[in-house]
Amino acid sequence: MTAPATAPACTLVLFGAGGDLVKRLLMPSIYDLAVSGVLHSGMRIIGVDRADLSDETWREHIGKALHDMAADPAAEFNAGTIRDDIWQDIANRLSFLKGDITQSSTFDALAQRIEGNAIFYCAVAGRFFAPIAEGLGRVGLLAERDGAFRRIVIEKPFGDDLASARELDARLLSLAKENQIYRIDHFLGKETVQAIIALRFANRLFEPLWSAEHLDHVQITAAEVLGVEGRGSFYERAGALRDMVPNHLFQILAMVAMEAPADLGEQAVRDAKGRVLGAVQPVKPEDMVRGQYAAGTVSGTARIGYREEPGVDPQSRIETYAALKLEIDTPRWAGVPFYLRTGKRLTAHRTEIVLQFKPAADGLFGRDVAPNRLILHIDGDKGLRSEFQIKAPGPGLAIAPVAQSFRHDDFFAHVPNIGYESLLYACMMGDASLFQRADAIEAPWRAVEPVLEAWKTGEPELYPAGSAGPKGAEALLARDGRAWAPLAPEPDRRAGRRMAEGAAD
Repeated sequence: MTAPATAPACTLVLFGAGGDLVKRLLMPSIYDLAVSGVLHSGMRIIGVDRADLSDETWREHIGKALHDMAADPAAEFNAGTIRDDIWQDIANRLSFLKGDITQSSTFDALAQRIEGNAIFYCAVAGRFFAPIAEGLGRVGLLAERDGAFRRIVIEKPFGDDLASARELDARLLSLAKENQIYRIDHFLGKETVQAIIALRFANRLFEPLWSAEHLDHVQITAAEVLGVEGRGSFYERAGALRDMVPNHLFQILAMVAMEAPADLGEQAVRDAKGRVLGAVQPVKPEDMVRGQYAAGTVSGTARIGYREEPGVDPQSRIETYAALKLEIDTPRWAGVPFYLRTGKRLTAHRTEIVLQFKPAADGLFGRDVAPNRLILHIDGDKGLRSEFQIKAPGPGLAIAPVAQSFRHDDFFAHVPNIGYESLLYACMMGDASLFQRADAIEAPWRAVEPVLEAWKTGEPELYPAGSAGPKGAEALLARDGRAWAPLAPEPDRRAGRRMAEGAAD
């Protein structure tokens, strides 16, 4: 296996350096990149924030956060321990600029520190994306001269609807070229999401079955046991739909549903994703469900309802759960619905894709046979599970469901990965294939626009914390004679058999 190339020297500017995104995700990812040896010795990191910090105090805050997260088994950053040599290398690259991103003086001061290649990362609220770009443009920091690159990274949500997404794009493109704008979605940095292309197009075992001829429907789930976790004021502006669906879930949908790209280059992959997202039809009023968690019990612990969370309006109609049925107008997916769901305070943490196959055509074993399913686990116990039928032991031709699983960690050495590592590295290398183009931003907003309009009125359906979600979501599939894959852990039939055998002994 060829080692990855060292990224070119650059200055990485982190706007919002005192915030949670930098501390919890970006700096741990930079640490992982340093461990892998792909950071150039000339790479520097400048934090920009209103916080009253010096270079040294910012380094101390980042260092403490890295060590605390590494020691926390529940944290996304799973390095185990922090290597002193790696941390010291990173610390030597860090400097801090105290400044308000709404003030021109901040960009004047920043311009004095930047030479050569630079990446400007907007780890701030969406309302500041365009002002940051305009501040950079005013002092010439987005101009590419003498062979140096200048790139700006925009976090999600990219706009609040189709109109605001188009407006933001227009403002950015008046200041920078399309190839300088990196619209980031950290779901595309997950190894298991990137692996979908290889699974589909490198295996004749799967790709011929990946179509309307064989598939009954597709489910995409992003379920969380967590609530809003102190982010009530943010969630009151966003809600589950804006927070998860037009970005994360649609990007997974694009990987699942796109046609084979002409090659694996940036342009071809983005073209293939853009075409299929453009074919997603606007959601029909009867195909949308919104819910909001009420008080309940999660893993034996009592939890308050969303309306009791800090920063939340006690009469809030904001959804913490969204489920949609989508149709894709292409020959491959004619008649195959895609069901998307995402929610907070559910019974399990689960990010997965379920491809459910049509019943066997000949019907030799009757109509009540459990369906074949292919399940891609994106988070947690990452891997692939196939469910099918086999003859049960004994006389006759009775059949029984069985499953076969591939676990990613059984075949590959564990490499710490939050999801931002590959995206930061790709941005340094100038590879935009894992980032979103304008058409891939606008098409999802266009598809969910009827939902945004419909949910301006009415009330979300309440569901107890710790449940699988609102009853309306079950009805969405039940009316089509279908059901969601269960969020509860699958039973271990082998363990049950071993217990029975032990009792018999």
